[in-house]
Amino acid sequence: MNKTFLAFLIFIIASVAFGQAGLNTSEFNFGFEIITSYNQNLPDNWFQWGRGYNLSIDRFVKHNGKNSVLLQSPDKRTRDDFGCVASRIPATFEGKEIELKAFMKMKDVRDGPIGLMLRLDGDSVSLGFDNMQQKNIQGTSDWAMYSVKLPYSKNVKTIVIGALLSGTGQLWVDDFDLLIDGKPIKPKEYKADKDNEFDEGSKIEAFILTEEKINDLKILGIVWGFLKYYHPTVAKGDINWDYELFRVMSKVLKCNPKDERNKILSEWINSLGLIKEKQNLFKIDEGKIKFMPDLKWTEDESELGKDIPVKLKEIKNAKRVSINYYLNYEKSLNPIFEREDPYESMTYPDIGFRLLSLYRYWNIIQYYFPYKNLIEDDWKLVLRDFIPEFVKSNNALEYRIAVLKLIEKIHDTHAFIRENDRFLDSVMLDYFGKYAVPCQISFIENKAVITDIQFSADSTLQLKIGDIIEKINGESVDEIVERRLPITVASNYSTKLRNIAYDILRSNSEFVSITYLHHGQMKTDNVKGVKLGINYSTTTKIQKKPWRMLDNNIGYLYMENVKESDLPNIMKNFQNCKGIILDHRCRFGGLAFTLSEYLMPNPIQFGKYSQTSFEVPGMFVFRDYRPVGKNNLDYFKGKIIIIVNEITQSAGEFHTMIFKKAPKAIVIGSTTAGADGNVSYFNLPGGITARITGLGVYYPDGGETQRIGIVPDIEIKPTIKGIIEGRDELLEKAIQIINDDK
Repeated sequence: MNKTFLAFLIFIIASVAFGQAGLNTSEFNFGFEIITSYNQNLPDNWFQWGRGYNLSIDRFVKHNGKNSVLLQSPDKRTRDDFGCVASRIPATFEGKEIELKAFMKMKDVRDGPIGLMLRLDGDSVSLGFDNMQQKNIQGTSDWAMYSVKLPYSKNVKTIVIGALLSGTGQLWVDDFDLLIDGKPIKPKEYKADKDNEFDEGSKIEAFILTEEKINDLKILGIVWGFLKYYHPTVAKGDINWDYELFRVMSKVLKCNPKDERNKILSEWINSLGLIKEKQNLFKIDEGKIKFMPDLKWTEDESELGKDIPVKLKEIKNAKRVSINYYLNYEKSLNPIFEREDPYESMTYPDIGFRLLSLYRYWNIIQYYFPYKNLIEDDWKLVLRDFIPEFVKSNNALEYRIAVLKLIEKIHDTHAFIRENDRFLDSVMLDYFGKYAVPCQISFIENKAVITDIQFSADSTLQLKIGDIIEKINGESVDEIVERRLPITVASNYSTKLRNIAYDILRSNSEFVSITYLHHGQMKTDNVKGVKLGINYSTTTKIQKKPWRMLDNNIGYLYMENVKESDLPNIMKNFQNCKGIILDHRCRFGGLAFTLSEYLMPNPIQFGKYSQTSFEVPGMFVFRDYRPVGKNNLDYFKGKIIIIVNEITQSAGEFHTMIFKKAPKAIVIGSTTAGADGNVSYFNLPGGITARITGLGVYYPDGGETQRIGIVPDIEIKPTIKGIIEGRDELLEKAIQIINDDK
């Protein structure tokens, strides 16, 4: 690769991706030792730049500790391809010179050098950049320390570090170090971290929940969230905003007239200090604004009095900078919610912490959920209605059910409670049932149908594929669905049924009474269940070859198992096929831009995304994705059939949008899960980790994908008859379309 071009490419990527970058400085993870999930590709706080290259954690070859990161070149690459493992750090340090050090080991590196990358960003411009490409380091060598230096100044806002491979071969990297004037950097200490007044509890005592008090708590929660994301003083990390809530809440709960409440809030706002700088926002084309933040309430003098709206207007227009104690953005531009303490020791949080949980979630949706405009309920009324739910939760289970009910209100299939909360899993395990009948259920023709026999099923199991479940422990399937809907989080009804089906055959009794229809005959059996552990699974992991040739010269890809490195060989075999079937009835990711180059004759725009910002939280603005495909006379010219259903979610929907742009592409199946866009995680009190869609995804004309999903060109669904006969009717239809000469 041309060295100048590579430097320019990294400059452009960094400018686009990190204009508002940041990092949780509590841990730099320079030695790659922190890995939250065993299955993740890179250590925490590190991400991949470039394309085409394979990056992974190496637990065998390392310089020190337990891990290194391995960069490997693909079998086939273009001049624009490179691999880079990178991290970003807020520039909260003082000095005149910055130095990046790391240990690297390389094997058979050819046709492009390796190097450390150090980039210094100002508010909107690069202030320094070096990736060592001029040194032309290639070949094979054992571990050695490398170093790069740049002048440093107070104008630097973000430091981006990394190691890159631009040629062929393998590169290992480990043990980064960053120094200012020869001294290793240290995480910045914040005053908020030293506030421990409420570590043992909120000190909020039980109170009588009158209509007036519910309204007071609603106003408190709305103002608290606005100040959290809009006031510059809070962004500095000088105040523990969780604990500040308890100080004000105790006062609000003791006051009576509305005027007294507003006086407390007004004095609280004054305590944050005067707004010294106003922001001069660049003009945004109104056609690019998806929606504005809901701040009309800040002008309501009948509720807030005359004083508070004036103060809130000043705060709304305050200058906000790109370093925030509670918030940052990753390379995909969806928000990272930092320092949201999970308070894991509080398995059942007290009243104050439960209200904190409600306020935290509500305000994240208020300002950072790209699909807030699709929420059917008035979001402020949702806050009001859920205050009694959270206050009256009497135990850990009721609290978690309240959280699930709240999450359900945003209609986002991404938005559920993450599985790795072990305490939560144990509580919900008791709620849904410790035993599972070893069968997989799907809703087909509005019936709960057995579509697979799971685990190592008992040979005495009478249930068979195609049987229709009517009752479970005497309760009809319809009754179970009705009971589960309010706590089943999904973007649309078909996906809710999908999620209910995952665990509908569960019970706290080892034997489950099941009434079912078998070949027209109604039967009832006591079926022995399988005892589930904390890390349970009630779905079958489908083991399929990533690709194969079907009869009549048709190529087939099961997308979950396809690796990017396999694509050159796969597409070589498929080049002269009559058609290719892309099976998206699975979960996968990472192939969209690479595979599209084989399927399209030239670059094409497939969609746009929406994002918000530090400057105006809650205002979502459209941005264009980069085009997919490339100029390619040898693109695949046969038919392309994309199979989708309710399992097709997120990355699957994103890939479908892209591949549908290929000539002769047809989407068949049923509506997808309706949850497109990158995911953002955050913690809630009680050791709960929640997640939401953090980036909006749309068609080029701004058309919605969330909740609607990807609507197929040809709708076809499985039938009960087909399930009994063991047929894949969607695959049959795809083959039929390809064989049709029209």
